Amino acid sequence: MPNESFVHAEPYPWPYDGDLRPDNTALIVIDMQTDFCGVGGYVDKMGYDLALTRAPIEPIKRLMARLRTLGFHIIHTREGHRPDLADLPANKRWRSRRAGTGGVGIGDVGPCGRILVRGEPGWEIIPELAPLPGEPVIDKPGKGSFYATDLDMLLRVRGIRNLLLAGITTDVCVHTTMRDANDRGYECLLLSDCTAATDHGNHLAALHMVKMQGGVFGAVASSTAVLEALA
Repeated sequence: MPNESFVHAEPYPWPYDGDLRPDNTALIVIDMQTDFCGVGGYVDKMGYDLALTRAPIEPIKRLMARLRTLGFHIIHTREGHRPDLADLPANKRWRSRRAGTGGVGIGDVGPCGRILVRGEPGWEIIPELAPLPGEPVIDKPGKGSFYATDLDMLLRVRGIRNLLLAGITTDVCVHTTMRDANDRGYECLLLSDCTAATDHGNHLAALHMVKMQGGVFGAVASSTAVLEALA
């Protein structure tokens, strides 16, 4: 193929066919919300180290700025539920209250408003990574970005086939999105420094899983490798 372009990734140069272009590639920034990486948010209230979930902010910011100048697609996601909690399964709310401090979970009032409820301060994307006008924001009620959303339709209408995956957490929402995308035929690259988990061991394990079996879900690379490929 003429004009092939690859990112140095593991376990194979990405994308598999070297067809990396702004018009067929999107960066999906998953759930960089106050509830997951901001002071007083849900993750903070559960007692996890915010430094872990905030670590991807600067790498994402740098990569996003460069991709915007080159005309790549940028898509954001937010996890959150309707104010009446009609789309919140009872078992999910029950589990969240077990994980939270003092029995406070999804839908309950925290320092940043009702936790993971659409329209509340904690549900908003952090200012450092705020979407620009025209950049789609996918509001999702679950962990995966394809479940109960129009993401697949949006990608196919725009002719997008390569996905750069960033955001939090690597082992939950990012991995679920990557697995779903892989099953739909998208060529996926998980960005190791633009993702994080509430447990660093889980982050590393999630990266390792992707690289198994010759790249069972896609490939893994740093944002630096992507920037070098685009230079």
